[in-house]
Amino acid sequence: MTLTAAEIKAFKPADQSYKRADGKGLYIEVAPSGSKLWRWKYRVGGKEKRLALGAWPETSLAKARELRDEARRQLNDGEDPALRRKKAKATAQFEAANTFAAIGAEYIEKKMMAEGLAKRTVEKAKWHLDLLSPAIGNMPISDVDPQMLLAALRKLEARGTYETAKKCRGFASRVFRFAIWTGRAEHDPAAALNGALTTPKAKHYAAILDPGKLGELLRVVDDYDGQPITKLALQVTPHVFVRPGELRHAEWEEFDLEAAIWRIPEGKMKARRAHAVPLSRQVLSILEKLKSHSGSDGYVFPSFYTAKRPMSENTVNVALRRMGFSKDEVTAHGFRATASTLLNESGKWNPDAIERALSHGDSDAVRGAYSRGNYWEERVQMAQWWSDYLDQLRSGGEVVKFDSAQND
Repeated sequence: MTLTAAEIKAFKPADQSYKRADGKGLYIEVAPSGSKLWRWKYRVGGKEKRLALGAWPETSLAKARELRDEARRQLNDGEDPALRRKKAKATAQFEAANTFAAIGAEYIEKKMMAEGLAKRTVEKAKWHLDLLSPAIGNMPISDVDPQMLLAALRKLEARGTYETAKKCRGFASRVFRFAIWTGRAEHDPAAALNGALTTPKAKHYAAILDPGKLGELLRVVDDYDGQPITKLALQVTPHVFVRPGELRHAEWEEFDLEAAIWRIPEGKMKARRAHAVPLSRQVLSILEKLKSHSGSDGYVFPSFYTAKRPMSENTVNVALRRMGFSKDEVTAHGFRATASTLLNESGKWNPDAIERALSHGDSDAVRGAYSRGNYWEERVQMAQWWSDYLDQLRSGGEVVKFDSAQND
């Protein structure tokens, strides 16, 4: 006799578990706790085995019979249903541990962090992983194909973030290659997308190139009434020629104030080459003021909210806008163009020394110690001359117009 839903509902718990058969090996087991579990009894190789099919009422009588019949078909095909289930569970666990997001996180930890890459580089990688995860993060990495990845990257391009999409493709490629090295993938679908993305247009950062207007800006900065650390960042930026991100991530341990050198490790540089910055007397004075605000450990320009993070990448530009300068007039990055243009126009300095100061080309470290690289002595003199020149412009002194004759 087969069971009915009414009979199953009426089964009461007893002191010991008991079973009620439905047919073809299917039965329900009633536990002393009152739970009712479906099981299917079968034989493989002369050995009796049991397969759990779920709990009643979540698994109804009709569903239990359906699961039994499916298991019987597997058995008739020569496959042990219990073994099949174990394999499926193992596969699911393997795939859950080998999603793109999981392997991406593993790559960041075991490859990037273990190799001591800069915190900024690691943070960027985590950001790229976060951007890609909504589309492909939960997929087994071996299932991600070029079209799936391209769809995720196209969403980034649709926002106008072409450079970010390009960087995400590069990050994804590194994750896929890591998966290949560790035996969890066979192909790098990101490699097939080389050239498929929109090439971002080169950025030309707005910069003040007129000495008189530069002096006006420096005077406005001196009157800035915002956060003290922001003001000091605004004051030091024109002097040091570094990129905004390199300044924001500066840490006190990188500075030798006695030797007047700022040594930036390769992990923080765009070209991944260590760089040294000679510090003028004016910059050393600003750094001394900074110590009273940010201390002498950790970030030189910490976040307003926590000393464990650097100042926001928008802080300096927002301050410039607050002071009345539009994004078409000047940007934090544009101070590099200002220095490059006016230093070259002065005719006083070797163009190669200027390029080296801007961290273009080989770094000082290629030739040995930071303070022994090519043009170092000239760069030290140039840094001081430039700071003195900025002071002259700030004070409203006579503006010297450089011309081509001075370059002869």
